[in-house]
Amino acid sequence: MTVSIDKTDCVWTIILDRPQARNAVDADHAANLTEAFVAFENSDAKAAVFWGKGGNFCAGWDLKMAATLSDPELREPYFDRHAFPIGAAPSILGPMGPSRLELSKPVIGAIEGAAVAGGMELALWCDIRVMAETAYMGVYCRRWGITLMDGGTVRLPRLVGQGKALEIALTGRKVEAGECYRIGLAEKIVPHGDTRAEAEAMAHEIARFPQEAVRADRRSIIETRGMSVREALKVEWANGLEAIRREGTAGAGRFRDGAGRHGEFADI
Repeated sequence: MTVSIDKTDCVWTIILDRPQARNAVDADHAANLTEAFVAFENSDAKAAVFWGKGGNFCAGWDLKMAATLSDPELREPYFDRHAFPIGAAPSILGPMGPSRLELSKPVIGAIEGAAVAGGMELALWCDIRVMAETAYMGVYCRRWGITLMDGGTVRLPRLVGQGKALEIALTGRKVEAGECYRIGLAEKIVPHGDTRAEAEAMAHEIARFPQEAVRADRRSIIETRGMSVREALKVEWANGLEAIRREGTAGAGRFRDGAGRHGEFADI
């Protein structure tokens, strides 16, 4: 299997395992990744880690497969399967797989080695990125006339701002881990080889908390981007209200009875 899942009760690790191609994604792997994340969304798991086996996160769209699309008989059916027609429901399947999925639960990217071109787009799709100090990103597909089609032009400027996004996208240059952290493309830098363990530890920490509140706050952060303050506050209130009713008052009762004093997180 080139896509596999390691499962615990509350955290799934979804593994892209195609090291001979630096985990580049073709049509079959895109479908398998999407299927895995849809299964995660529909499961009882509370958080997921996305990791590439063999030393690289993902080298992008499989260009050997892409080269076959110069044949119109292959090209048009391929792009029809991934169509995103204006005014109609899009296919949930992006060329790289899960890049169009809007999940209700967090995904943490564990990034070793290359996360370039479409692989960078998959990293940007994750909620949080834990990156090895030797890892790197970049729009390496700039060299071949391949556009960003899996959210790169949307998510990159939202994370780093328009000017920096344009500079990274148009030059196609290598963006090393230290710079990724400084500009907001990575949230944590760890030693080489440690990303999966660090990301899984973070996922388990998130999974410990009352989940309705976790998901409500996650949803508000994502949904309110670009809104006016007034409209964003309305969304925040609506998202948070039911979680407060079902979880928050009970949690306040645990605090009243002695749990979690002085900022203690172990006893909740």
